[in-house]
Amino acid sequence: MKIVQNPRHWASKKALTTPGIRSVANYALVKMHTRIFLEKADADRREERREHLDVFFEATMDAYVAALESGYTEAEAREITHIQANFDFFNHGWTEMMEIPGGELEDHYRRYEEFFERYGISIDDPLGTFSPDDGVPAAPATPGKLETPEYENAIAGFADDVYVETPDGETVGGGDTEAPDGIDPRDAPGVDPDDVSTE
Repeated sequence: MKIVQNPRHWASKKALTTPGIRSVANYALVKMHTRIFLEKADADRREERREHLDVFFEATMDAYVAALESGYTEAEAREITHIQANFDFFNHGWTEMMEIPGGELEDHYRRYEEFFERYGISIDDPLGTFSPDDGVPAAPATPGKLETPEYENAIAGFADDVYVETPDGETVGGGDTEAPDGIDPRDAPGVDPDDVSTE
């Protein structure tokens, strides 16, 4: 998968792994991801998917931290969560929200099979053991879109590795770029530096 990596992603990593900041950053990142993906959906479909996506992305934040704790790089951990989301979108027929075409889902699964198996994650069960006790709120599927999928927001051809687009526009394979010096978790989206202390 091709993903972007910039200082805000590093700040988000720091925030999600820092006590006292994690909950604030978590909430903001969930809302941000929901907004980004809903913007890819038809306007008349957005509200019916919002609650589902909020709860789903909340669970993937836990998967992200677990992946980091398992030794995956920031880019790999973030890619894992995006793959989970694409499994979910595919299952619902939300092809317009997918970042990778359906034909590449299996390849992406295989690259992280060890992690996915450890946590019971599959294409059919995108959250596995990260699923909340109450489950994820249902949202209407659009299975007809799978019959002749267009994947209008998907980028194909990056299934063999994690590809990172750097701030200067260069695309590199194999994981992280180098983390900038002086990363402050208070620079993560939604974190107000005046409200949170890192001490």
